[in-house]
Amino acid sequence: MRAAARVKTYLDLVKFEHTVFALPFAYAGMLLANMQVNGTGWPGWHTLVWVTVAMAAARTAAMSANRVIDRLIDARNPRTAVREVPSGKVSPSQAWGLVALSLIVLVFAAAQLNPLCVALLPLAVVFLIGYPYTKRFTWLCHAWLGVTDGAAAAGGWIAVTGHFAPAAWLLWAVVIFWMIGLDVIYATMDYRFDLAHGIRSLPARFGIPGALRLAAASHALTFLLLLAVGVATGASFWYYLAALAMGSILLYEHRIVNPQDLARVNVAFFDANMWLALTMLAGVVLDVTWRTLT
Repeated sequence: MRAAARVKTYLDLVKFEHTVFALPFAYAGMLLANMQVNGTGWPGWHTLVWVTVAMAAARTAAMSANRVIDRLIDARNPRTAVREVPSGKVSPSQAWGLVALSLIVLVFAAAQLNPLCVALLPLAVVFLIGYPYTKRFTWLCHAWLGVTDGAAAAGGWIAVTGHFAPAAWLLWAVVIFWMIGLDVIYATMDYRFDLAHGIRSLPARFGIPGALRLAAASHALTFLLLLAVGVATGASFWYYLAALAMGSILLYEHRIVNPQDLARVNVAFFDANMWLALTMLAGVVLDVTWRTLT
């Protein structure tokens, strides 16, 4: 029972449930790439397993580093003081140990895929570990997070092909601007704390109304980029149907969050974006299956 509780603590530390954000885009990149080069969506178990392991390891390293690097800031914020490191449930050394272990697993997983995946690892680690530092000196921290998470989609592509392609860059851009928008919405919850403690964010820089307008613009661009991915990959109507559903989810997010009512930020941040990511994956699965069979 004690071991199970410890595992749950570590899963809470890395917000394991948020894996549903980036992993579907990694799978989407993998499936679309295989369709492009091999004429079928199925990349084989080897690629699927090692992409999954690499994604889980990368995200665990990033979240663990984020929590331990930000522990002093989190301890001062009533919303985050209960997190595992500032509350003492996980020590800084234990969190850093999890970072190191995750990076070792990431290197091993990348080595099972192809040389480009390995060659990109140093840059990937800089972005994975660097995010928590960005909020200390630039309100563009949301873009850093977007680039980091967007690498999942591009990573799924290059895991199959071993090289970049226009569609891979477009997939990366989709996640970049999607993540910018959702992270800005999330950051509105800490607007007053960020102002008081010198934390850089778009809400702290432009105010909540201005930040939400920028988030909406970022999500509008996300939708246009989704359509561009469809064109670049020769997608079927199934993909575009999913893209329309994703556009509707993004619109819903911005309908339920406004400067006068931030009560549903968590719904917009987690629930809506969970369904958006799963819709992307479902659309791609249907698309590549349809094109494989026809």
